[in-house]
Amino acid sequence: MKVAFLSTSSPDAPLLVGRLLPLAKEMVRLGHTVHLLVLHHDYRPVPVRQEAGVYIHEVAQMHVRGWGDARRPLSGWPLLRVAFTATLALWRRARQLEVDAYHICKPQPMNGLAGWLAARWKGRPCFLDCDDYEAEANRFAGRWQRAVVRAFEDGLPRHMAGVSVNTRFLAERVRSLGVAPGRIVHVPNGVERARFARQDAQAGLRLRERYGLAGRPVVLYLGTLSLTGHPLDLLLTAFARVSRQMPEAHLVLVGGGEDRPTLERRVAEMGLRERVTFVGAVPPAEVPDYLSLGDVSVDPVLDDAVARARSPLKIFESMAGGLPVVTGDVGDRREILGEGRAGLLVPPGDPQALAEGIVALLRDPVRRRQMAAAGRERAEDYMWDRLVGRFLRVYEVA
Repeated sequence: MKVAFLSTSSPDAPLLVGRLLPLAKEMVRLGHTVHLLVLHHDYRPVPVRQEAGVYIHEVAQMHVRGWGDARRPLSGWPLLRVAFTATLALWRRARQLEVDAYHICKPQPMNGLAGWLAARWKGRPCFLDCDDYEAEANRFAGRWQRAVVRAFEDGLPRHMAGVSVNTRFLAERVRSLGVAPGRIVHVPNGVERARFARQDAQAGLRLRERYGLAGRPVVLYLGTLSLTGHPLDLLLTAFARVSRQMPEAHLVLVGGGEDRPTLERRVAEMGLRERVTFVGAVPPAEVPDYLSLGDVSVDPVLDDAVARARSPLKIFESMAGGLPVVTGDVGDRREILGEGRAGLLVPPGDPQALAEGIVALLRDPVRRRQMAAAGRERAEDYMWDRLVGRFLRVYEVA
């Protein structure tokens, strides 16, 4: 089978690293041909390249410029210009490809319109992958942007041959929009086995030396530093309480985002500057090393639709890296963590409960080791070489 995935994300974005690219590699391994049509945060025309047999087409500028801490969403006329250019570029490239099906990755206007039009033009089935609650989880400069995204998010599923989703919440939401249950396939996010196959046992020790953390309990957050959909203020409030009980504890935030300056100011105002380290964005290949730096991983969440719609990559990677997770009991997290065997579930949105959970694990190395072992065992079910078979079922519903 020949499939073209259309995405508005950049090649190094979590969607590509944690879902689309490892999935595409496994599809190629099974004999399929896969094209990834993507945008780029700093677009320059480049030839089509291959990675593990996957054809990667970078076709236009995405709606965000810059990477890591320099990430800045566009707005106004620059956004409209980029949106038009990117939609046209995605459509043209999709139309040029000889494929059996198109798969729109995220129900967004640019790739949604381009993929649907290409499929109609070529007479091919079109599918949709939903991995987030787009109208609620993204940052918008105006109401009109949210309204447009919501229209596509609510309208596209009804016009697709099949829909893949990564959470049970999204499966139910798509069903409520009028999509028959038999056309919906639930496939959670997962882990690319090769990224964790050669995890360096000494990497964490070297990183602790680099950041002056030798012998200190380390709490790790791995993800985007954006307050839209990522309640890092909840994490900072909880960590301030952790610090009062365990002054030697240190928080390390690995990741970049437009709200890093805001978070750094907040850390300074809370008197935590000496106890919090901002690492910034790191290459995907280095993520396993940074996971080995921590004693506990944290996924701070509220009890809202954004949290219920997410299948957090940080949890899967933490399990694969043998790092216990503390997170809110919302959405699919209880199922992912094996009813709490691979991590600690606390009431979502409660900084005191989050702090108590972190302290409980930091003070209990035996329990951490048990959870680490359970996490690695649970991660086996979420390796993409196992998930790919479930994903391919979506093409059987057309």
